Amino acid sequence: MTDKPMYVPERLALLADLNAAQYLTEGLLTGKEDVPAIGLKKIAEPLPGDEARGASAPVRDLVDDAMHAFRDGRPTAADAWLAPRLHATLRLSRREAADRRLWNHLALGVAPDYVVWRHLSEPKKDGETPKVAADRFRGPAYKQAFARLWWAAELFRNGSDYAPVVTVCSNQDMLNSSLRLDVIDHRPTAQAMVRLIERGTVRTGRDVNALAAAINASAATLMYDVIAPDAERDGRPLLEWIEAAESAPAVPRRALPEGPNEEAVPEASVAALVGRFAGLFADAPVRGKATTDEGSDDRP
Repeated sequence: MTDKPMYVPERLALLADLNAAQYLTEGLLTGKEDVPAIGLKKIAEPLPGDEARGASAPVRDLVDDAMHAFRDGRPTAADAWLAPRLHATLRLSRREAADRRLWNHLALGVAPDYVVWRHLSEPKKDGETPKVAADRFRGPAYKQAFARLWWAAELFRNGSDYAPVVTVCSNQDMLNSSLRLDVIDHRPTAQAMVRLIERGTVRTGRDVNALAAAINASAATLMYDVIAPDAERDGRPLLEWIEAAESAPAVPRRALPEGPNEEAVPEASVAALVGRFAGLFADAPVRGKATTDEGSDDRP
């Protein structure tokens, strides 16, 4: 199995897609080889400045703790634990998080062993070697191993409260489907989807997929931001939260961390969409609705 890099850089860096591609060998993707850390360091671009949030050790420590805590269970269970803590540790703006080069470096230069541990496919009956999909190292935000967790935490936190993120990341179908939806950037929509899962209205993986499809299709004719307006966003709490990273302690391992001190989503807006989405779901075709579906593991 791929090991922790012998050399973990002191600071996070940026690794271009083209440069990252050369390290995505068959040996790495099958967990049989390690990433040549020294060679990668030579082509990675250092992050500008010397802010505390650019240190790699806090992220590496989180990864080590996640793999230890969930070593005896299914690796998918680590998502709900790691997502809010990764978000609260990195303290990025959305603009910074949109830079794929950061996630490329995190996956290849800091924690390739985690990516293999989390996303190596299950052994197949035909004897085909288990493998990690390359886009878990270098891929879109809804697929890349660390980007997907950060964006799930960003889009589903309710102000400073990460509890909804745990709900989302505990359901692999919800995590996989929701990050592909444009409407999920509307906070009341995101919280309404979470509420339906918490209430048990939406239970299975097929339920989640049907709900996501219905919400996305309905968005073509309904303006959710008019039906359920969000609170006016103030950028100052986020900036203050990012600046506070200079003196912030390590995120707690047992309790959830706290995110930016932003205003929570208006409860009236969430309630309005919960009722509407429940109606959409009631009429939505759910494949195999009469059968039991325990959800799915998204590992390729």
